Amino acid sequence: MKIWKKAVFSVVIVIFLSSISLGNGLNLNSLGSKAVSMGGAFIGLADDFSALFWNPAGLAQLDKKTFGFYGTDIIPSGAYRLTIPVINIDIVNAETESKHYLAGMGGFFYPVNEDLVAGFGVYTPSGLGASWNGADFAAVTDFLSYDWKSQVGVVTFSPAAAYKISDSFMIGASFNINYAMFDISTWAGMPEVLPGLFFNMGQQEMSLTGWGYGATFGIMVKPHKMINIGASFRTPASVKFTGDTMIENLDILGQLFALNVPDTSAAETEVVWPMWFGIGVALFPLDNLTITADFQYTDWAKIEEIDLRFTEQMWALFLPADATAIKMNWASTSQIRFGAEYKINKLALRGGLYFDPAPAPDLTMNVLLPSFDFTGITGGLGYALNGLNIDFAVEYLIGKDRDIPFLIDGEETEQPGAYSMKIFVPTISVSYGW
Repeated sequence: MKIWKKAVFSVVIVIFLSSISLGNGLNLNSLGSKAVSMGGAFIGLADDFSALFWNPAGLAQLDKKTFGFYGTDIIPSGAYRLTIPVINIDIVNAETESKHYLAGMGGFFYPVNEDLVAGFGVYTPSGLGASWNGADFAAVTDFLSYDWKSQVGVVTFSPAAAYKISDSFMIGASFNINYAMFDISTWAGMPEVLPGLFFNMGQQEMSLTGWGYGATFGIMVKPHKMINIGASFRTPASVKFTGDTMIENLDILGQLFALNVPDTSAAETEVVWPMWFGIGVALFPLDNLTITADFQYTDWAKIEEIDLRFTEQMWALFLPADATAIKMNWASTSQIRFGAEYKINKLALRGGLYFDPAPAPDLTMNVLLPSFDFTGITGGLGYALNGLNIDFAVEYLIGKDRDIPFLIDGEETEQPGAYSMKIFVPTISVSYGW
């Protein structure tokens, strides 16, 4: 059980990577209540202000000055159980604490002329985390209770423009400036500091921030009045994180060896998060009926190993050699999404379904990033009146239970046990065009 024997820096980096990459785990890659309610199958439709995220070419469809706001509350509910084989006794039986992780979006877009639309948006692709009762893990943390929680926030600032080459062909792009914030509290582990001697490192606290840059490009084609086809590409991007890390008992460990080892060090890492690509279609079989479908791909397989660096040189004497070289070995994933909208006068009824596989293998599964194969069920309502649009949506993600063994092909897994996760997400959007 690697995670119980060494500092869990791997968990830190995994959470970073997941959160800023719009991927799986506790991160939801949906923005805009209309898009959410249609299962996130929105690349081929992209007909409101949230097109900034899904497909910036869709902004060319806005024929009025438009201001939009979107807010969401992400409410995860997970469980973890660790059972000792043979004797079949549970030594950990934990549930996530009730938490609300808020995220949102705001933007203003205006037609420069009949073909060009420009604007600016701010959104949070991540605003989540995990929180567990440390007492539930006492049996594997030296019978002491430690905080197990993470809080992640990413704010993206995006100037964007879209151009209508013709009524049937549009292009668009945004420049994405990402500011990431991260705080974690967890057990620092019990590494073997001398042969046969294990030392409890105590509580670990980390706080890092960083900047990253990228871009999103999109096209939209309307070959017939009954069909839209859209494609969107988000470039790989790099962000450098800096901040501080505290390991509670590291100074005490230094004193045992007559060394002055501070318990706090500056820390940094650089993460390149992967390319994202999607293609979608929107069908209009009836005047009041829209059906959408998307295929979305994230190139997680590029993530193999990440290094975390500490400026305090004395730390290298006591941290395990593998504590800062994090092997990921993630797999690239593809999402399939479906949505529908039916309009009754000024009211719109919407629903959707999507499938989102987990990128993390069994070897790196852990409680601070419980990665699952999710089935997402969505629904919502929209109301339009004189340029004002109000949209409500709910999203319910059902994670497929995972049972991680202690060994896989002779290699110890990061955190064995039985995992389950469900996530409930209410959202609201308000936009006005004039």
